[in-house]
Amino acid sequence: MNFSVLMSVYKNEKAEFFKESIESVLQQTVLPDEIILIRDGIVPGELQKVIDFYVKNYDIIKYIPLEVNGGLGNALNIGVREAKNDLVARMDSDDICEKNRFELQIKYFIDNPDVAVCGGQILEFINSPDEPEKKREVPLKHEDICEFIKLRNPFNHMTVMFKKSAVIDAGNYIELPFVEDYYLWCRMFLNGAKFANLKDVLVNVRIGKDMYRRRGGYKYFKSCLTLEKFKYRNHIIGKLCYIKTVSSRFIVQVLMPNNIRGWFMKTFLRK
Repeated sequence: MNFSVLMSVYKNEKAEFFKESIESVLQQTVLPDEIILIRDGIVPGELQKVIDFYVKNYDIIKYIPLEVNGGLGNALNIGVREAKNDLVARMDSDDICEKNRFELQIKYFIDNPDVAVCGGQILEFINSPDEPEKKREVPLKHEDICEFIKLRNPFNHMTVMFKKSAVIDAGNYIELPFVEDYYLWCRMFLNGAKFANLKDVLVNVRIGKDMYRRRGGYKYFKSCLTLEKFKYRNHIIGKLCYIKTVSSRFIVQVLMPNNIRGWFMKTFLRK
């Protein structure tokens, strides 16, 4: 079964991290027949050299350089439309796939042709994937995912493989900083899409030492507020849930000091 991999890279990515990431895609037990690489704006020379090397040496890479950074949602919107296959796997440009990631997901889609999105679990690391810090677990079954989506993002975005047709039907990615994927899943949920997550760890996710603390600030909260309003207007959540969720997000994301927010997220939102 043919599939595409969709990656977006921008100026803040480190060349060595991008190299490790794309190598983990190229060393899979089941290989894609297309890698769509979106360069979201101008990048530093060292990173551009690495990009140029892979584009030159691997014919399966479809390279789309954007001159202006338009945000992740915009880049992924373009990438989805450019994909030649209906099955598309997301991959972040600094994370590392488990070698059998695509093999597991392709098998699941073959066995479950009604599923529109299939993700999996992640391990988060700072220095090496052999020394994970935390694990983010998401529910496996469609029914549980549909309950989880009311309160939190039910997918680890960098693990998902989805059907292009179902994503396009839901309006594709739309730019909403920090939560463009969660916004997409909500619209697919309203369309009646079938969801699943594998129990397996599919991707090792690189985090900075202050990643948890960065998950805050007014800009972050503003995007979350927009999403919660969408969920409320479309009856994904009720009024009481809306009030509770917005209030808790405001406390954690705006009022809570950075160091306490980091402790809170590592303690209560990870294993």
